[in-house]
Amino acid sequence: MTTILKCVSPVDGSVYAERPAASRAEAEAAVARARKAQAAWAARPLAERVALVKRGIEILGERNAEVAVELAWQMGRPSRYGGEYGGVRDRTAYMAEIAAATLAPIEIEESAKFIRRIRREPHGVVLVVAPWNYPFLTAINTVVPALMAGNVVILKPATQTLLTGARIVEALHAGGVPEDVVQNLYLDHETTSGLIAARAFDFVNFTGSVAGGQAMERAAAGTFTPLGLELGGKDPGYVMADANLDAAVETLVDGAMYNAGQCCCGIERIYVHESLYEDFLDKAVALTRAYKLGNPLDQTTTLGPMAHKRFAALVRAQTAEAVAAGAKAHIPTMAEDDGGVYLTPQILTYVNHDMRVMREESFGPVVGIMKVKDDEEALRLMNDSPYGLTASLWTQDPERAQRLGALIETGTIFMNRADYLDPALVWTGRKDTGRGGALSVIGYHNLTRPKSYHLKRL
Repeated sequence: MTTILKCVSPVDGSVYAERPAASRAEAEAAVARARKAQAAWAARPLAERVALVKRGIEILGERNAEVAVELAWQMGRPSRYGGEYGGVRDRTAYMAEIAAATLAPIEIEESAKFIRRIRREPHGVVLVVAPWNYPFLTAINTVVPALMAGNVVILKPATQTLLTGARIVEALHAGGVPEDVVQNLYLDHETTSGLIAARAFDFVNFTGSVAGGQAMERAAAGTFTPLGLELGGKDPGYVMADANLDAAVETLVDGAMYNAGQCCCGIERIYVHESLYEDFLDKAVALTRAYKLGNPLDQTTTLGPMAHKRFAALVRAQTAEAVAAGAKAHIPTMAEDDGGVYLTPQILTYVNHDMRVMREESFGPVVGIMKVKDDEEALRLMNDSPYGLTASLWTQDPERAQRLGALIETGTIFMNRADYLDPALVWTGRKDTGRGGALSVIGYHNLTRPKSYHLKRL
């Protein structure tokens, strides 16, 4: 019996898109076509692969106006923000710029006696399992460098953003990337796991929940298939006594509320030095009250619905539990809050780490704010988490930020910014946030394998 994958729109609860999931046989045939195409793709000059991928991404950009509206219908981000193409373009451009130098052989010796060098080779068939919260950006992080490095790609979109994978693949095909080199596949969990367990892929990149990452590891157990996993987060912000207060408020509130809080590196907890605490709180509450909750297709909306009612239900439950345990909620329920996917953004004080809202991932528009007396207390609280993706430090002193950053258990340290991805820096995490790394030189290293050549002349 065919499984039908359905995207239920958070805008109005309608079924916005549906597609049949590929059968195991259909999926295996697609992977076989990809594997057959890989050698010829890798044999093309690197500059040619880069140019074709860049052209495909340009075509995606030419279609951005309609793609942004589709995205609003699928997962609820206001269309006024224009989708994700800006980041897609910039990340593609950077990975194209560094491809030749990063993938060039490492020359150890070429003499009358020996040739010694290390080359980087593509893994082969790469599976990219994209999430729904940033389906284009997260997919591009792997799809673009994987193709440029000579891999072939199978892209599996999330059901909530069912149309996004096809959009990416169609644009790449239109740009000249061969059809079998990059394919969009609609897969259910059982088929995906079965393919991984059968060693169908040479590398798997997954962005999603901790439970989803654990499922990937179970499927790959014993296959030695390399995995790149970006999973949960509970990213902290720390506002020190010397911080630029207005900039800290603006950036951290935006980091907590943008995309209805559904950001991998969104700010989920804030620690403020006691000397700035009251002023920070007053400004943060005023800024949060100014959000306009509503239909994401309305150009005046600044905060759309959460992607699914079960996600909103989790945030409501965490918030209610915290309030029942003594926390204070500062934002009155907005008129547009329907008790379902349309959710009032919330700031909580009098919170502590016994509360779920300060320890478990919320992935919604709620943030707890705590007063701290010094770096030592802030460090202890920031590290009191099973996650480690980013931490945002607010100070005028870069050396202080680096000293403190060295002690924070996280993949990225920001100073005076948050919720941002720089393609020149590796995107990685610690603890339950996952393993591996995307983008930068290291991203290319993860999408290729080294091979040594030790050639002796006689």
